[in-house]
Amino acid sequence: MPLSVGIAGARMAAGLSRLVGAGGGTTVPGKVLTSIDPDVLDRLAARLPLGSALISATNGKTTTAAMAAQVLAPRVRLAHNSSGANLLSGVTSSLLSAKGAELGLFEVDEAALGEVAARVRPRAVCLGNLFRDQLDRYGELEHVAERWRLVVRGLAPEAVLVVNGDDPQVGDLARERAGSVVFGLDDPRHAVPELLHAADSKWCLRCGHPYEYSAVYVGHLGAYRCPACGHARPDLDIVARQIELRGLDGVDFSLEAQGERRAVRLAVPGLYNVYNALGAASLALALGSALDDVVSGLERFGAAFGRFERIAVGDRRVLVLLVKNPAGANEAVRTLVAGGAPPIAVLALNDEIADGRDVSWIWDVDWEPLLAGLERVVVTGARAAEMALRCKYGGFPTDAIEVVPDLGAALDCGLELSPPGGELVVLPTYTAMLALRRIVADRGFVRPYWERAA
Repeated sequence: MPLSVGIAGARMAAGLSRLVGAGGGTTVPGKVLTSIDPDVLDRLAARLPLGSALISATNGKTTTAAMAAQVLAPRVRLAHNSSGANLLSGVTSSLLSAKGAELGLFEVDEAALGEVAARVRPRAVCLGNLFRDQLDRYGELEHVAERWRLVVRGLAPEAVLVVNGDDPQVGDLARERAGSVVFGLDDPRHAVPELLHAADSKWCLRCGHPYEYSAVYVGHLGAYRCPACGHARPDLDIVARQIELRGLDGVDFSLEAQGERRAVRLAVPGLYNVYNALGAASLALALGSALDDVVSGLERFGAAFGRFERIAVGDRRVLVLLVKNPAGANEAVRTLVAGGAPPIAVLALNDEIADGRDVSWIWDVDWEPLLAGLERVVVTGARAAEMALRCKYGGFPTDAIEVVPDLGAALDCGLELSPPGGELVVLPTYTAMLALRRIVADRGFVRPYWERAA
């Protein structure tokens, strides 16, 4: 079958999927066309005149890709999976829907990176971090890191590798490839003195001795060195210094790259978003962007889909922060507490495949600083009862915990408890975030995510 005929059929399937509300059609066309032509992704990617760039990480890949898109879009036409559909079918669907695209910019699931890279043959790959996440699906960090190492070794000779040097597993991949670009933070004022109990990558990946950290920024990300064998953070090419947190309003920092320095003012908060911005900046520079264009793009960025997204709902606002593992949840809590979190929060815990069936990770999250400032908490989702139990063990009064398993009813409960003009914090896992966003879209408060991605 000619490729044009298959594309037309796949687009028709996407339209029908949207019409009946089956997930917005963001992956359906890719699945349809791949079933007809298993090599379609290879063929579509080969048609892009400027090639493709891939972004993968446990935490932050959607935001990093969205930031990179803000930088790149003014000068090139992008094929970008902005809805977060990051498996093979989602990447294929993005290529199908992007007419006249010149450059592919794709966030890719950690486990799917190998197959997507082999099909797309990227000109640049950005690897952000590896945290413990969905162990039932991914396995231990070391297994994912080794798969990534094989991906790096299989890249085309001209491809550029961009890595977060502050992550021991990821930073070490730079040693596999000459000319790799390494980014990281350097501002000890914002470091914690030691690794948290739930931190990953505590042990030297060469000799197994515990790392020593002179600075810990997010989870296990920071300035590390093994005192036994000397394995240490690689030299940083692109660095964020002079970081100033502005609560929930954003963060400022000095971006140092290519021998120059620029001040950056982000409209999204937290050290983790500084990491996301560094990844996006490093990738964009590797693709030929000018430093001033990088800064302009980063400062235009608002929020990625479901990641620190503010939605006006009547006379109140809903603040959505995706949480899916201990490291990400701890940073969300840290940012909320530092910024003065509102008194009401909705914690939405699901256990679908995209969330991970094992939800024991909630017991490794330090919810207590957030709970200490809340008046009431609404727990919801398929595992609402377990989230309620975690809050109870965190010392939160049981009579201030509202258990409302239905997501829509829980949202209504949280909004009712919030004062007029106030803001409701919602911390959902992935499928809960999609469902809650679909609820507010159906009520007309925000565009459906597949329209945003179109």
